[in-house]
Amino acid sequence: MGVLTGPIVPGLNDHEIPAILTAAAGAGAAFAGRTVLRLPHGVKELFDEWLQQHYPERRRKVMNRIRDVRGGRLDDSRFGSRQVGEGRYAEHIGRLFELGCRRAGLAIAGPVLSTDHFRRPGVAHQGSLFG
Repeated sequence: MGVLTGPIVPGLNDHEIPAILTAAAGAGAAFAGRTVLRLPHGVKELFDEWLQQHYPERRRKVMNRIRDVRGGRLDDSRFGSRQVGEGRYAEHIGRLFELGCRRAGLAIAGPVLSTDHFRRPGVAHQGSLFG
């Protein structure tokens, strides 16, 4: 069993990562993953309004931190960057996550999945071409 810590909101809830990982390990998690918030399309306006309503004193800081991890934008959908972000603050979050995993005894990678034992229903197994 694993846990996904996310969305991590830079400047708002990233400080909670160690406690979340400790609690997850205590509940039986063996591995953890993470995802940093990104704000595609209309979500950015909704999130900005939510911040203004609930955390007006942190709004600018949070939005700027999101831009910091998204190359100056609020969204970055590029593979390899969309989950964890990039830049100094994203590296800080990554180190905090890795340290939290290590202290909680969690692996950072989950189990390797395989489709070797799956067969399509109604399709006979095809033999090897060379054997």
